[in-house]
This record gives sequence, structure tokens and C-alpha cells, in this order.
Amino acid sequence: MSYVTSMFARRFSIFGCATVATTWLFNRNRNGSEYMATPITDEKLLVKPEKMVFKMEKMCMDLQNRLCRELEAVETSNKKFKPDRWLRKQGGGGISCVLQDGEVFEKAGVNISVVHGKLPPAAVKQMRSRGKNLPDNQSLPFMAVGISCVIHPTNPMVPTVHFNYRYFEVDTVEEKQWWFGGGSDLTPSYLNHKDAIHFHSTLKEACDKHDATYYPKFKKWCDDYFHVTHRGERRGLGGIFFDDVDTPSADAVFDFVSSCAYAVIPSYLPIIREHVNDPFTEEQKQWQQLRRGRYVEFNLVHDRGTKFGLLTPEARVESILMSLPLTARWEYMHTPTEGSAEKELTDVLRNPRDWV
Repeated sequence: MSYVTSMFARRFSIFGCATVATTWLFNRNRNGSEYMATPITDEKLLVKPEKMVFKMEKMCMDLQNRLCRELEAVETSNKKFKPDRWLRKQGGGGISCVLQDGEVFEKAGVNISVVHGKLPPAAVKQMRSRGKNLPDNQSLPFMAVGISCVIHPTNPMVPTVHFNYRYFEVDTVEEKQWWFGGGSDLTPSYLNHKDAIHFHSTLKEACDKHDATYYPKFKKWCDDYFHVTHRGERRGLGGIFFDDVDTPSADAVFDFVSSCAYAVIPSYLPIIREHVNDPFTEEQKQWQQLRRGRYVEFNLVHDRGTKFGLLTPEARVESILMSLPLTARWEYMHTPTEGSAEKELTDVLRNPRDWV
């Protein structure tokens, strides 16, 4: 028997001015800091950062704080993000912020990592396999800074979202190599064309500020990357994805990455607010659980970031696997009914569309 959810008390109009009004008043946390926790790097170095690793860390810290406060403002329970600041013996550390068992968000995590040390040969081999010119069978000094986020809402009508933006440096005997990577993608349980168009349009606008070729190139890259090959379908409706970007200059790529990273809030928050009160049935909740199962399959079988994280010495497994949903489901030989909303979604996942 179906039921209608009634746990939410607020309703918002889609993509209107009121819905995208930002709440930068939340920039300072309860202790008066600009960030969710004390940065891994000395804050004095982040005031006017000169090195790219510091510029990237400052941007990640600011975005983490803004996004967590925005999400807390949407969450109808009194649940808050819990900052977990951790250090790594080999160098650096991170800040994991997780909100769990909320009314709006079943599980949401916004993580920052600022790590350095020596890349083990297995990680170097993985990088060489995608074309990086690195010496083989050596442990190389590296620095990496990044922010990653996955949000799994309670309501199956609200899509899951993921983003990750990162900067990497590796020192070889001959030179210091650097590059940026990242992306953002939307994973709904039910297809909503307006949501998809809004999400992709916002990302395209962020890309177009820097290069008109970025969005079509990185949109295709996203469709190809988030491919659950053993299922023959994409993980979701895509977005953008890129890696190993090292031209035209570090500052230019940093500006591009920053634009994409800050586009997360206007691309996703209006979608949450539009659907947070949508009614749903028990059958629709079960379908969401099945889709989450596919999400888990991709992250554990195919995701390069998960593999790299687990190969890194002293890997912090809890933060790496933060992306997994709190609950998921697998049914044997489940097939959506022809003509159903569930079948409509799976058809799009097997044949990606251009949304803008």
C-alpha cells in the first residue's frame, strides 16, 4: 500500500529568485571561524596564498563551509554536519563533514583532503596507465589537495549529486608535474527534464566563462567515465568530468576549476528545494534503493578516485567510502515495467542525451 510523506513542512518554487538566494551569513561557524574546522595548513599561509596548493586549499575550505551551511538550512531536522579533522602520519590530513539520518538528507558528506608524502609504486602505475610521464617502480614525492561531496537525499524524487575537484603535484628528478581534475554529476532515481536542463545549463555557464569548448568536451567525458560497463548504463544523467588538465597555466585552470566548484550550489540547491516535499510511495523508495545499488557498484568497481585513495599509504577508509549511501538494495533480475517512469530513466541511462 502506498503512502504519502508528510515529514516536511516547507515548500519552495523551482529555480525562482527566492530559491537561489544564497545564505552567506552561514560563512562563519559557531566558533567564529570562516571554515568548518581549523585548516590542515597554517591559516596564515591561506590569507594571501602564494603557492597553488594553498590557493586550492583555501577555495576548498570556503566552499565546504558554504555548502554545509546551505544544506543545513534545507535540512528540516536539527541535524548538523559533524566536522572530523584528521591527520596523516606521512603528511597532511583532511576534514570530513558528514550529516547522517536527517529528514531531508539520509547521508551527505563534504570532504577535504590536503595530503603529501611519497606515492607508492602501485599509485604511480595507475597514473602511468592513463598517460602520465612518471618514472616506473619509484616512490615519488607528491602533494594533493581536493574537495569531494556526495549527497544522498531521503526523498527518491530528489536526485543524488556528486562533485570532486582536485589539484595534484608530483616531483620527479627532472621536473615538477602538476594537473587539475574534477567534475560534477547528477544521479536521479526519477527523470525530471527541467532538473536535468537546469543542472547542465548551470555547469555549461561556468565552463563557458573560460572556454566554449569545455562543456561539450567535458560533458562527453563525464558520460564516458560514469559508465557502469557491466550493466551497460551510465550512473546518472552526467554533468562534466575532466582530468590531467595542465594548460594554459596553473592560474587559468585554477580559475576554471573554481568557477565549476562554486557552481555546485546554484546547480543543485534549487532542485532540492523544488522536490523536498514531493510525495512518494513505498515502491518508489524501493526503486531508489535499487538505483543506489548501481551507484555502489560503480564506486567500488570503476571509480578511479576510490582506487587511488585505497592505494595511498595510511588511507583513511571512512573518508574514501563516505560516498556510499547509508542504505541500498539488490534484487535478482529486476526489470522495470515497460512504459513506467523507472523504464524511462533506464532508457536515458543507456542512451545519454544532450540536455542543453
